[in-house]
Amino acid sequence: MSSATRSSTDLRYRTIDLVTIATLGVAFGVVFWAWGKLYEPISNLALFAFPPSSAFLGGVWLLAGVVGGLIIRKPGAAFATEFIAAAVSAIIVGGTQWGFGVFAAGFFQGLGAELIFLLFFYRRFGIGVAVLAGAMAAAFESVYEWFSYYADWDFGYKLAHLGFFVASGVLVAGVGGWALTRAFAKAGVLDSFAAGREHTVEV
Repeated sequence: MSSATRSSTDLRYRTIDLVTIATLGVAFGVVFWAWGKLYEPISNLALFAFPPSSAFLGGVWLLAGVVGGLIIRKPGAAFATEFIAAAVSAIIVGGTQWGFGVFAAGFFQGLGAELIFLLFFYRRFGIGVAVLAGAMAAAFESVYEWFSYYADWDFGYKLAHLGFFVASGVLVAGVGGWALTRAFAKAGVLDSFAAGREHTVEV
């Protein structure tokens, strides 16, 4: 197994870990808020005329948990990063059109990603794990939205919504989150983390 997929078993938090979770949470929170402003006009395009297909735009909101988990690699990091990002997006400059429901969304999205890192005992962090984390975060969020926003949809629509959301979770949050983490490592900003040291070894 390559070093890119395994990490040490030291799960103790350092100050830099906590600071990085907070920093990522705030940064992604701003991104989430901005994407929320763009979501409605984009989802109204003819390309997304089939209502459940707008879930394909949801992967952006799953990035924080995946990236936080890939960088910090400790219990609770994925959940905390995602939840902080959701909270920031909810309160920044007037909040979002979904109000306090964003807190619930952040909870379920973060929980979904966290469970995948837990499943691998916080020891594997390759692209496969990132993809699974994005997919699970999407699945949790989709089911939450079934009950919160789309209770009147029939089950076929709900399954379609799940499929589009998971596809977005895989591509945007999973592959995209893994690529973003690699880009951070290449830029040298993760030298204090295993993700950054692995990149140095590979190079």
